[in-house]
Amino acid sequence: MALKDAENKPLRGGQLREAETEELRRELARLEEARFRLRFRTATEAVDSPIQHRIIRRNIARIKTLLRERAGT
Repeated sequence: MALKDAENKPLRGGQLREAETEELRRELARLEEARFRLRFRTATEAVDSPIQHRIIRRNIARIKTLLRERAGT
C-alpha cells in the first residue's frame, strides 16, 4: 500500500479503504505537516505549484472522512 504520493496527486477511495487505520493516522499527520510547510513556504516565497494546497487539503479531508466512518462502526 503506497500513500507516499499524497502530496502530489489526489488519493483514491480504493487506496484509502485498503489501508490500515494506523497507516491512515500516520499519513494524516504527514499531510498536515506538509500542509503547514507549504503554507509557510507560500508566505515567504513563490511556490512552484499553487494547486498543491488544494490537493493536500482534499487528501486530508478524504482521510479524516474515512477515519470518522471507521470510528462510527
